[in-house]
Amino acid sequence: MRRLKGDDRGALGVLIGILLGFGMLLGMGAIVIDVGFIYQERAELQNGADAAALAVARGCAAGASTCLVNKANYYANHNAKDGVSTVDEVCGFDGNGVLPSCSASSGTITDCPAKPSSGTTYVDVHTSTQTAGGDTLLPPAFARTLAGNDAYEGTRVAACARAAWGPPKTATTIALTISWCEWSTATSGGTVYGPTPPTTPPLSVHQVLKLHTTSGTGCPSGPAGSDGPGEFGWVDGAGSDCSVLIDNNTYSADTGASAGKDCKAALASAWSSRQPVWLPIYTNVTGTGTGGTYTLAGFAGFVVTGYWLPGASQKDWLTGKNECTGSDKCVAGYFVQGLMPSTGTIGGPDLGARIVQLTG
Repeated sequence: MRRLKGDDRGALGVLIGILLGFGMLLGMGAIVIDVGFIYQERAELQNGADAAALAVARGCAAGASTCLVNKANYYANHNAKDGVSTVDEVCGFDGNGVLPSCSASSGTITDCPAKPSSGTTYVDVHTSTQTAGGDTLLPPAFARTLAGNDAYEGTRVAACARAAWGPPKTATTIALTISWCEWSTATSGGTVYGPTPPTTPPLSVHQVLKLHTTSGTGCPSGPAGSDGPGEFGWVDGAGSDCSVLIDNNTYSADTGASAGKDCKAALASAWSSRQPVWLPIYTNVTGTGTGGTYTLAGFAGFVVTGYWLPGASQKDWLTGKNECTGSDKCVAGYFVQGLMPSTGTIGGPDLGARIVQLTG
């Protein structure tokens, strides 16, 4: 009997140990599940803030009339699993007085960084928890069941994203380049541009650029060497879609007069779509032939209205004429300001092209 009683006491100890262990596992499970929900909520809020900041920045980069703060709500909500989130603040500097100024950063991980340098165009979007029922706390799944935690109602999760915009210093463009002098002449030093498509421009902004002309050997309004023997030319190293990544201050020349198959297709697409192509502008050219090297000035937008090249031509849809005569090779169109559909880095001179990127 004594042995049986001893065995009972041992069994009871094991049972108590199991129960205690189960309670610990339950508590740990509750913590892990609830913390996992918080991390998921944080990721959704961050995705929403990122998307919202990029959307608002793209609008602001295009001008005051398209700098719409309420865009943030749509993108923040559509990145939340339950379809709703709180947009607490949209602020920044757009150069036109549309965005309210941001307060100082709190320095927390859920806040945006300190304000960028003066004059930087940017937008901050702050998001936080909102449930389908309108609550601003993420409700707990199991954490409230833990001993002494009955009053826990949930956690308010927050996130912030910053997007900046400005002229790029690196970008992917069509493999076609013109001189700074020609760009400056056509835009009156960057002060006159055509309207953004699909608005029809006035004929006063229409330009005809010639390839391999001998007339452009000087540039009275610019530095020495800022115009080469040819108002436009091809860029070496083009990809299969006639695009080229320019991520250095120099890029190589392709001296042929004819456009390759891919560049003919790119010109035809630009002509028919009436959407801008984005050109690298050179401020200096050295060397000749295949050894030619351009020095990058910046990037500009150009709407192609017609072109006349060996083996490829399209009548000018703006003027209805052929402005290219004799043995000339030409591309006609007009310069515009706008947002490039390209990734890159901000920091180049403003020749009309701008990009947007997340910076915080």
